[in-house]
Amino acid sequence: MSVDVHNHVMPTEALELLRAEPSYGVDIDADYVWSGAHHVPFPVTESFYDPAAKLAYLDERKVSVAVTSTPPPLFFYEVDKAAGERLCQASNEGLARFCRHDPARLHWLANLPMQDPDAAVAAYRAAVKDGAKGAAIGTSIAGRRLDKPEFEVFWAAADELGLPVLVHPGWNEPHAALEDFYLQNAIGNPLETTVMVERLICAGVLARHRSVRLILLHGGGYVPYQAGRLAHACTVRPEISISAKDVWDAFDQLYFDTITHDAAALRYLVERVGTDHVVLGTDMPFDMSLDRPMEALDEALDADTARAVADINPARLFGLDISG
Repeated sequence: MSVDVHNHVMPTEALELLRAEPSYGVDIDADYVWSGAHHVPFPVTESFYDPAAKLAYLDERKVSVAVTSTPPPLFFYEVDKAAGERLCQASNEGLARFCRHDPARLHWLANLPMQDPDAAVAAYRAAVKDGAKGAAIGTSIAGRRLDKPEFEVFWAAADELGLPVLVHPGWNEPHAALEDFYLQNAIGNPLETTVMVERLICAGVLARHRSVRLILLHGGGYVPYQAGRLAHACTVRPEISISAKDVWDAFDQLYFDTITHDAAALRYLVERVGTDHVVLGTDMPFDMSLDRPMEALDEALDADTARAVADINPARLFGLDISG
């Protein structure tokens, strides 16, 4: 048994809305190639929107269960409240329908209109009632950082609901040196995750909301490897009001997916954050995904650790019954 916690769906309902409303700035051509907002052009393949194709894709890669979420191209935090709510409603209705195709194997995370935190809370509560296992949000809300006071209402609700929040790199800060060679993804995405979570730690958001559990993607960015630098800064810099202990305590609330694309890095990740805080994640079906996830686990980890990462940990995190 294996459970992929980082697996993307672009529901038909959301795609049809984007094609029908030019104001979103997306073009999906006759060959189903996406161009326009938030991403370089990419093919919207069947496994994005067809549940039967998704299951076949999972089977080919020896993945049993997927906790699906919309990718950042469907976040649209820069549009107005009404447009954001329409898209999230279409996304969540589509995700729920998609996963009803095989409820034992397909689960979903809510897409939320985070540009309006109160609306995001209402949408989150409604999605949970409709079966969502948590939420998927961006590391940045069109440039607004998640540690800002305006998002406190969201974190309070997430704390109350007690479900995992997957935080996906999105709206990466401009950086001239990253514009070439696809480095805005290769370097920028891990950097965005690092910035997001270290800001949440420094602002005390995680300490105030102890039931919040975050899923960090791409192996957690640079967090597992550079948190010690932040902890040291806490001891020598007046700009930081938390203690070094607060940095390490936050790791109890963090879960890290397996996308390192490197066996040695994955082994270190497990050693650094603990076996029980690493969960299988693939980013399927994008081209930067971990395409052979079970082989990657087998290469990097012993059999018991691989089973914990692929099976036990994600099932416990999401409260899934995978005994059958």
